[in-house]
Amino acid sequence: MSNQNDQKTLIDIRGFLETSFIDWDGKVVSVVFVAGCNMRCPFCHNAPLVTRPQTLKQFSTEEIEAFMLERKDFIDGLCITGGEPTLHKNLPAFIKHFKDLGFLIKLDTNGTNPEMLKKLIDQKLVNFVAMDFKAPLDERYEKATGVKVDLAKIKKCVDLLISSGIDHEFRLTVVPGLISEKEIEAIGPALKGAKKLALQQFVPENCLDESYTKIKPYEKDKLLSYQLTLKQYVHNTILRGA
Repeated sequence: MSNQNDQKTLIDIRGFLETSFIDWDGKVVSVVFVAGCNMRCPFCHNAPLVTRPQTLKQFSTEEIEAFMLERKDFIDGLCITGGEPTLHKNLPAFIKHFKDLGFLIKLDTNGTNPEMLKKLIDQKLVNFVAMDFKAPLDERYEKATGVKVDLAKIKKCVDLLISSGIDHEFRLTVVPGLISEKEIEAIGPALKGAKKLALQQFVPENCLDESYTKIKPYEKDKLLSYQLTLKQYVHNTILRGA
């Protein structure tokens, strides 16, 4: 790591995927995985990033920058995921560094920090935002996230994205036991007006809560019926991983 006074280095990156064709539709990106999260979703696949990031290799801004600049004619941008990137106060400075180098920026977030999200949008630092939406905005959200959640902040982030005009998508992982037809019918109105909604197939591997590895994912027909329901509210509702 370079001088700690250099703000762009003050973000704890504990994973780096050099090239991805699937993290941003139509774009080739590098992906950084930021340490730490304020949720404990039982079906989370990035458990080490969430619970023990210090055990993972740390990557510097400089090595990521060097890799991307060497392949600038091929790589369109940087996807920042986690963990939860908006927990890091120096995120805007980190993003601006890569924007200034000419890269597009995609942010993945759990929607718990509307102040940071608004700042990034207002300063035109993000080109695309993908926000995870876990469950209906009631006590069921807490079950899906494993922690107490300020639902007003989640709703504020949803409203921010829908009204911002910025490219965005919401992502819902369809976990049996957490999401059924009843939840789908409640979620639709909460996301009405969104540009895109991705229904993600649950994969029972490497889950933060080991008991979730025993859950059988829904058949594709069930996901297709959920997709049909949600299309009434978000026309561009897609299936991912099914």
